[in-house]
Amino acid sequence: MRKFFPILQTLKTYKRKDLPKDILGGFNVAIVLIPQGMAYAMIAGLPPVYGLYASLMPVLVYVLFGTSRAVAIGPVAMDSLLVAAGLGTLAIVGLENYIALAILLAFMVGVFQFVLGILKMGFLVAFLAKPVISGFTSAAAVIIIFSQLKHLLGADIEGSNQFHQIFLNALEKIPETNFYDLAIGLAGIFLLIGFKKWSRQIPGILIIVVLAILAVYFLNMESLGIEIVGTIPKGLPGVVLPSFDLDNMRQLWPIALTLALIGYLEAISIGKGIEEKNEEDMIDPNQELVALGSANMFGSFFQSYPVSASFSRSAIKDESGSKSILSGLFTVILVLVTLLFLTPLFYYVPNAILASIIMVSVFGLIDLEYAKRLWIYRKDEFIVLILTFLTTLFIGITQGILTGVLLSLLLMVYRTSKPHFAVLSKIKNSEYYKNVARFRDEVVIREDLLIVRFDSQLYFGNSDYFKNQLFKYMDSKGENLKGVILNAEAINYIDSTATRMLTKVIKKIRNKGIQFYIAGAIGPTRDIIFRSGISKVLPKEFLFVKIKEAVAHFDDPENASEEHERVAYQRNESIN
Repeated sequence: MRKFFPILQTLKTYKRKDLPKDILGGFNVAIVLIPQGMAYAMIAGLPPVYGLYASLMPVLVYVLFGTSRAVAIGPVAMDSLLVAAGLGTLAIVGLENYIALAILLAFMVGVFQFVLGILKMGFLVAFLAKPVISGFTSAAAVIIIFSQLKHLLGADIEGSNQFHQIFLNALEKIPETNFYDLAIGLAGIFLLIGFKKWSRQIPGILIIVVLAILAVYFLNMESLGIEIVGTIPKGLPGVVLPSFDLDNMRQLWPIALTLALIGYLEAISIGKGIEEKNEEDMIDPNQELVALGSANMFGSFFQSYPVSASFSRSAIKDESGSKSILSGLFTVILVLVTLLFLTPLFYYVPNAILASIIMVSVFGLIDLEYAKRLWIYRKDEFIVLILTFLTTLFIGITQGILTGVLLSLLLMVYRTSKPHFAVLSKIKNSEYYKNVARFRDEVVIREDLLIVRFDSQLYFGNSDYFKNQLFKYMDSKGENLKGVILNAEAINYIDSTATRMLTKVIKKIRNKGIQFYIAGAIGPTRDIIFRSGISKVLPKEFLFVKIKEAVAHFDDPENASEEHERVAYQRNESIN
């Protein structure tokens, strides 16, 4: 039970002295979450109150199932944009139908995450490489920022998930700008930036929301045409089953799967990042999938749209000194109080202020420094980043992610198809065998012996490359070549295609009167050698632990120690 409900272990070991910090951390997160949640609901194309609904039940469920004290669950900009992008491609008539599909989407995201967690499939997120995520999030941040121009300008700008379309639509509507909205929005942006530079302990979001409410109320700015949030339904969300329509589910599953993986990546990266900073080790990747899945599934029954972990709120939670996951409970209490008693206070919140909160919050997702580092050190990964960025920016969110994942896989396949292949020789006056290309003047070159190292597993994708490289270096030695040693330390697997290739290569080499040796093969590789056709053409006497032993045997075949036989011939007898 404690494994499935980590909260039980937390309660068992909880210290009373940690309660004040958990209360403070929970309330600090809620102070930011309430206006942020309403703002992010607007990104998703939903009424602001649905941001509060998404800040209630999902947060409570995560407290029960989650493993990270630092992760703050709730509405986030990235997921909100994905919701808008995914639902925007469907022919939806009416706001009620749009809301129903957003709630159904939350349930589907939760199912994907929960099932992946139960099946311990958390490793799948590894396919979303850092350059893909950086390119995607940077482009998404740009789209989010420009999508808020309609609130900042106070103009009716048609939305889109393509940057150029949003930009062109905004240009057309510039003459309709409400300068009061613009002034309020710009003031909010400058104040938030100023507060962040002055001190991150200042609740800047809360301050500008309160100031904006007071300004609109006492200066009667509503009469100036300023767009405000307006009436927010008072009370708790009702229990409503998602509308399980098969046609809708067929249309939504690709964006649901994307949201499930992206949401998990956000949560796990935030949790691990904060834990590394604090030198902790608490987060359980597969349990986090279960927790997020449960939060989204249960949340959908209480009118929540998809949620995940927030970068900014998790940082606030950590900086506040929260000691356990129980701090999320106090966040729920404050959101609960707001829904029951305080929603009338948000009537006068200008949409431009919520837009300024969104713009400043997501600007930090644009990671120029990482792109710069890749340009300097890893241009191949920079290409993946920039193509993901451009595809996301100009074609679409989902297409950007898929493009990035595909490019990452192609890059991985390319790298493994042509891995590092080194020719080794002995360093003068030492026992070390190193790359000839790196130690040209320090190695002893022998014309009768070729020593090579292959820095990858051997599989169907690189078996021909291995064979061609090996014969190329053998040909360069000429007729003086009498022995070949393969340093297999870096080869951790040999598939059936490579096994067949290696068998033929060894047979061909030995038929030429040239001896072939394998040195440094690790246990799993030795098992493959012994149970495959390789051992039929390469007697076990030609397997060695170290290169120097293989060289010694080449020079004197009678020289073989008992220790060499005990280690080099060892195999796992349980493997057939």
